[in-house]
Amino acid sequence: MAVEKKIHPEIKLELHSRNKHRERYNFKALIGASSELGAFVAKNKFGDESIDFSDPAAVKALNKALLKLHYGIDYWDIPQNYLCPPIPGRADYVHHASELLGSVNNGKVPTGKQIKVLDIGTGASCIFPIVGTIEYGWSFVASDIDKIALESAGRIIANNKSLRGNIELRFQSNPRNIFYGMFQKEEVFDLTICNPPFHASLEESQEASLRKVKNLKGIKVSKPILNFGGQNNELWCEGGELRFVKDMIFQSKQFAESCLWFSTTVSKQSNLKAIYTILKRVEAVEVKTLPMAQGNKTSRVVAWTFLSLEKQQNWVKNRFK
Repeated sequence: MAVEKKIHPEIKLELHSRNKHRERYNFKALIGASSELGAFVAKNKFGDESIDFSDPAAVKALNKALLKLHYGIDYWDIPQNYLCPPIPGRADYVHHASELLGSVNNGKVPTGKQIKVLDIGTGASCIFPIVGTIEYGWSFVASDIDKIALESAGRIIANNKSLRGNIELRFQSNPRNIFYGMFQKEEVFDLTICNPPFHASLEESQEASLRKVKNLKGIKVSKPILNFGGQNNELWCEGGELRFVKDMIFQSKQFAESCLWFSTTVSKQSNLKAIYTILKRVEAVEVKTLPMAQGNKTSRVVAWTFLSLEKQQNWVKNRFK
């Protein structure tokens, strides 16, 4: 017997206005796009159709269906235990980033292959390049320190005509390097994006997973279940999110004239003060913080540029057609 039906808003107003995932999941349409999702859909305790979001196989099947239905992606798969990112949130980052580029172009979001984006840590899923290519026609360089992840991303690109020729994959051989080796000689990017690992240790990552599953299932569990998967390098790094973002900021200074906007997600609000201090130290000309939210989770994108207003205007004049 279902408990009293939960009232859900028709539109998720916290998501960007261009985000295709603002409405509730239409499971009939999703199953029509990818039939394997049907095995995971059932009525929840409120009497609503849903999936078990603590089940990695169900989350993966949902992602396949979302990418097929909304982005026309015919083939999408990732190796077992690799990060299976929540697509609505990743799409939100891309849409907010588009506004960032539009902010220096009289509010008009630039589209087309001439807009070049560097995705740091693209992962096996290749989600950011998929969304950016399909939604805005941008071209991407997608980097990662994991060869298996890049092989997976390569299969996704090769098996989707809409992605081929628009996404270049690059292996980062030194895990401590973020931009070094990714910016080739005289190469410029209009934007860099990144969703950094945010835990500082394996133990911290596992504790977070236990809390997440407890919240989803309403019961205490003793063994971590990575419902969205994730390899160690995807979930944690020494020093956690703050250390990673600090390294990113210091390295970005070396490429100050080669990129219009650098950006990254920052999941922990407590890290912002230190991040702003570092950005001031490296003399970023402009810093923007773009709030994001999905469900009960709040996050933000921090973006910075080293280019003066005059240089920004020249950049737009020369590159945005």
